[in-house]
Amino acid sequence: MCQLMGMSANVPTDARFSFTGLVERAGRTDIHKDGWGLLFYIGKGVQEFRDLKAGSECDVANFLKQQCIKSNIVVSHIRQANVGALTLENTHPFRRELWGQNWGFAHNGQLEGIHDKLPLGRYLPVGTTDSEHIFCWLLDQIHQAFPHPPSDPQTLYAFIYEKRQYLHDFGVCNFLLSDGDVLIAHCSNKLQWVTRRAPFGPALLKDLDFSVDFSAETTPNDVVTVLATEPLTTNEIWTKMTPGDMLVFKAGEIIGEFVSR
Repeated sequence: MCQLMGMSANVPTDARFSFTGLVERAGRTDIHKDGWGLLFYIGKGVQEFRDLKAGSECDVANFLKQQCIKSNIVVSHIRQANVGALTLENTHPFRRELWGQNWGFAHNGQLEGIHDKLPLGRYLPVGTTDSEHIFCWLLDQIHQAFPHPPSDPQTLYAFIYEKRQYLHDFGVCNFLLSDGDVLIAHCSNKLQWVTRRAPFGPALLKDLDFSVDFSAETTPNDVVTVLATEPLTTNEIWTKMTPGDMLVFKAGEIIGEFVSR
């Protein structure tokens, strides 16, 4: 399957360290070499990069590893193709507009029978992946239930959690979803997270002999949460999400927790 990486922070934070570890798995330390993508928010706007080459060998990915990618929310994905051709439109993350906001989505897993049982409406896929199909379906469900943003965002998160059960019933459905304000993480079988806060220390990548001392890169007030399919570092304690659970992160902190029964 594919692998996910996400970040939520209370200040614009450089995501190069996590991205560097992730793309090592895109053809060098793992088999996810069928394209990669990176989406990060800057205010209401987003910047996106993607390529069909293995991330570990891609000039665009290597360029990004040298840049200062600062954002409060990041969504990234490396692909091992199962459903959909090896085309650029089938690389994650996907993006659509809802309520004048850019929504980003990345998924890992395989779903069966969704095209017949999850009809689409306002949003249509550009590519042929099951992942983009469920993203379009989910946004349409949200739009039908909430023509305008709800006054209480928790009602939206609860609605998404309810709908995620429909997707979970079709197979493995780990996903990261963001509207630029929060980062929503659903675990179907495998997703983990780590929160970094003061006192900060060094972190060592699992897939590359490379470390960063975050005490030199942060302030005492910074809070940064990183999510990944598999831990990206070896010297930090990552928390495994329970299958069926969904977490909502804002500014690096959990503001919504929905647990399976």
